Amino acid sequence: MFKIFGSKAQTFKPKKSIKKGTKQYELHQKIKETLGSGDLTDAIKLPPDESLQEWLSVNTIDFFNQSNLLYGSITEFCTPKVCPVMSAGPQYEFLWADGKDIKKPIRVSAPVYVDYLMTWIQNTLDDEEIFPSKFSDEMPKNFLPTIKAIFKRLFRVYAHIYYSHMDRVGPLGVEAHLNTCFRHFYLFIKEYNLVDKKEMAPLQHIIDKINARKD
Repeated sequence: MFKIFGSKAQTFKPKKSIKKGTKQYELHQKIKETLGSGDLTDAIKLPPDESLQEWLSVNTIDFFNQSNLLYGSITEFCTPKVCPVMSAGPQYEFLWADGKDIKKPIRVSAPVYVDYLMTWIQNTLDDEEIFPSKFSDEMPKNFLPTIKAIFKRLFRVYAHIYYSHMDRVGPLGVEAHLNTCFRHFYLFIKEYNLVDKKEMAPLQHIIDKINARKD
């Protein structure tokens, strides 16, 4: 997606790759080309005659990789001591549960939450029953709910960074990149109605500025 961090950038978890020669790889290349033009509103649009399933799938992988990279840039500052709970300011705290290994929501530190989250997303993206390498005409019944759960939780990573680590983001020189990535992320989830408005309340002040833009 956006090449801002340079070749030495470290992801929090291993990057999820898309196999060359597949339809998903073709869509991934289209996304890169459109983003290269700098037009985010065009980049989120479903290309003509393309499958919505595959479009959502490919973008989910790309947004996972991007969030992974962004969080990776501040991991040394986001520690259990500094961030004992996963939160976005004093009003919003996020508990972790995956419905499988951890069924009852638990309070964990921010780095543990993100570790759980990125591992869960990795495993979910590798699950052929939810994200098949070749999509048929019929969408898996749990595909869309899973997509929405992924984006809801990735939103929380952005919210945590904005509330807890902006003092570090500035000196690292990635504030403009963070803002651009979040704008792209928000425009996408808005376009496809992937995250409930109440879930986005922590960053409403930033969202209002994005919606006010004319470009």
